[in-house]
Amino acid sequence: MARGVRKPIEEKIREKREVIASLKKRIQKENAELEELLKEERERNLEALNSLLSEMNLSPEEAAEILKNSLEQKEGDAA
Repeated sequence: MARGVRKPIEEKIREKREVIASLKKRIQKENAELEELLKEERERNLEALNSLLSEMNLSPEEAAEILKNSLEQKEGDAA
């Protein structure tokens, strides 16, 4: 049975390089989309935190001090 014409090795190499280049472009595009989604998530989290601080009438510095004191207290309780 005839198997057909076999591709030369050079053509196979060229085709694989093209596939790899295409996949690299796809990965770059997907990474860019992921970064954009992560940026949106960070912004949403910051907006929620800012809203909470406003509702509690706290400045970021005051909130940081409260958290710091709370962590120090927990560490002291654990010791």
